[in-house]
Amino acid sequence: MDSAQVMKSSDPLLKAWEETLARKREAAAIFATSGKVLRTFDEVEQRTRDLVHRLEVFREGDVLAVQIGNHEDWPSVLIACLRKHLVVLPLEQSISERQRDEALAICRVIAVASAASSEGSLEIIRLRTTDAPPDWGQRRPVLLKLTSGTTATPRAIRFRSEQLLADCSQICETMRIGDTDLNLGVIPISHSYGFSNLLTPLIARGVPLVISRDRTPRAILADLERSNATVFPGMPVFYQAFCEMEHVPLLSKLRLCISAGAPLPMAITKKFQEKFNLAIHSFYGASECGGICYDRDATNASEGFVGEVMKGVDLEMTDPNGAATKVRVRSEWNFRSRRFTGARGF
Repeated sequence: MDSAQVMKSSDPLLKAWEETLARKREAAAIFATSGKVLRTFDEVEQRTRDLVHRLEVFREGDVLAVQIGNHEDWPSVLIACLRKHLVVLPLEQSISERQRDEALAICRVIAVASAASSEGSLEIIRLRTTDAPPDWGQRRPVLLKLTSGTTATPRAIRFRSEQLLADCSQICETMRIGDTDLNLGVIPISHSYGFSNLLTPLIARGVPLVISRDRTPRAILADLERSNATVFPGMPVFYQAFCEMEHVPLLSKLRLCISAGAPLPMAITKKFQEKFNLAIHSFYGASECGGICYDRDATNASEGFVGEVMKGVDLEMTDPNGAATKVRVRSEWNFRSRRFTGARGF
């Protein structure tokens, strides 16, 4: 695929990547915590072209599961699949063998991209050879997000590029994240939170990423300090552990701390701010519809407070007078409705 072919893409996420590449081709895209550049934006593109060639054997609409942890090839895998019209199913490394087998069967996965380690080379293992691709009709997705919802049975949620791009834009604009920032990638990219806060901002907005291999709290603090990351998408369990530590670094470059995935207790936010002189911004979203609410001012007004509606998102209570109500979530591309509990998110 030559440069002329790349520039003819009609996919909105690919178009955004082309604009990112034109602006930042020689700039660093992915770092190790040591500061070593793992990929420039141009190297992401070159790796993408290598993967496109490897994906030639698959048919349009085939589903490729990706189980590679926070690997530096994640952007290239997604872009290559977009170019080959394949559907990506991210799988967490911690998923059980039973859950994995169920997900592969439900989504009719034809192959799995895996890596022996987070730094190892990718292996694409073919699972099926004769099954026809799913009949997606006129609305073929580019991504399947796996969620169990309120049941133990895996469910796959379809997303198109327009929806992924809209969620990315709403997150970056609401949180004021730009390409001069540097994300620390500790949360799994395969999870909805990590996908939307780490991967799509790199592709669509040129926000570089530090890949952190060690998820122990002391190691995360050390990585934040030596990498000079400015944005940390974290979870309450990390912030709680940070508050309990002694002899902590100053984190002078860190400007934005985000918390999602579980309720953030007010006691932790207060202690963290006293210890690090940094506020924590609560973020609430759902796999089904992306980011919903964000505490812009980090007021933590009450226990369980998740902030106001994100830019570009509209909430409508279906029963405003009820003790509990469904909430219709809408944005530019009309994400799905879901029951809003305010409890966990993502």
